Amino acid sequence: MKPVERSEILPLGDYEAVREPFRVRIIEEKRRRRVELGTHISAIFENHDSVLLQVQEMLRTERISREDAVQHELDTYNALIPGADELSLTLFVQIPEREERDRMLVALAGLEESVAIEVDGVVVSAKGEPRDGSRADRTTAVHYFRFSLPPGVAEKVRARDVQRVLLTVNHSAYTVRAELDRGLVAELAYDLS
Repeated sequence: MKPVERSEILPLGDYEAVREPFRVRIIEEKRRRRVELGTHISAIFENHDSVLLQVQEMLRTERISREDAVQHELDTYNALIPGADELSLTLFVQIPEREERDRMLVALAGLEESVAIEVDGVVVSAKGEPRDGSRADRTTAVHYFRFSLPPGVAEKVRARDVQRVLLTVNHSAYTVRAELDRGLVAELAYDLS
């Protein structure tokens, strides 16, 4: 999947003019790419458009227009774009109440080692991106993961020749398996092509 290029980034005023229909389209796309993992965790499979939205929104929110700062945002968010035979995922621990969330983040220490995707029985562990503020005694509320699919598995997904794809969390404090629907598997097949 190609990274977001500088030429795709609209100046702030131009982005404001197209922001609402663009956001509506990408939010709908992200809805189709979202997986609920139990009651407290969800995940979104990232792609070019989801990253483009992240960059444009960050530039808008922070009022960034200096060229070096724009490039920094591009470099930062392009790290979410999957490479060849890879899938990219952002995982969210979602607990609105602060004290409960803090307890859960401590209980979920090591979550980074507990996420996998399973394609017709072949388990591929997630590789997490290190985050600022990571500590051994707790996890963070947002994680960025990649799955490097073995070539045969990637080809099966690309060909849409899979029976069952699961996203799993296998942690002592939180265990869940969520089957991906056919629509999402088709989106992932497109991502891998």
